Amino acid sequence: MDNDEFSHLRLWLKKTQEELGQLLGISVQAVRSYEQGWRPVPVHVERHLLFLVSRRSAAPGSPKPCWIVKDCPQAVRNACPAWEFQTGEICWFITGTHCHGTVQSDWAEKMQLCRQCEMLRPLLQLGK
Repeated sequence: MDNDEFSHLRLWLKKTQEELGQLLGISVQAVRSYEQGWRPVPVHVERHLLFLVSRRSAAPGSPKPCWIVKDCPQAVRNACPAWEFQTGEICWFITGTHCHGTVQSDWAEKMQLCRQCEMLRPLLQLGK
């Protein structure tokens, strides 16, 4: 997540830097550093921010789970933590998912794939 995306999502949540820092459990100085691009946004902060955005944007009759959208075969579903924990609307939040039939090795690899996916892409476009 780059500094512009971080700032955009904070503004979309209608939070001050201080309020977002409190929500994320980080200092206001850290929020400022991420927004200015002085420090990279750590994985745990990115995940937490995207989770908050997903909960704010969740509409009644939430989106279809990823295994329906992606038409995953039952064998893939059975091996996937998104299926196991019934988190198909936030599959991008769960590491170890079986996206495109493979498990991504780390968060950066997973997010590279997820940013192209119809499950996460709408969250990243909010308010743009």
